[in-house]
Amino acid sequence: MSTIRNLSVGLAAAVTILAPATALAKDGDKTTRGTCSNGSTAKLKLSPDNGRIETEFEVDQNRNGVRWQVTLRRNGTLAASTNATTRGPSGSFQVRRRLADGAGTDRIVAKATSPAGETCTVRGTL
Repeated sequence: MSTIRNLSVGLAAAVTILAPATALAKDGDKTTRGTCSNGSTAKLKLSPDNGRIETEFEVDQNRNGVRWQVTLRRNGTLAASTNATTRGPSGSFQVRRRLADGAGTDRIVAKATSPAGETCTVRGTL
């Protein structure tokens, strides 16, 4: 019996480790953490919003006044392109856009590039 219990605990731990980095929030919201090439952090929140997709992309660099180039793509097509500047108190920026919601699952890719060449990329689906 102890072996079965240990196997169950080990399996539960493995499933937790292998779970995707997407967390479900209220009302169907999905938040996904991304990767950055030089220590910043990035996350993408997608929410259904009256037939559209509310998209919130945030990068936290812990440094104020840095201007980043930001793109949002929906199903591979450029949906938005803008600049965003990190601000206090946390040295982060947030870009919010309402994107078209196509039939079926939409794949959103948010990417930010700093003047120093750091890139942050987050992928999410809704």
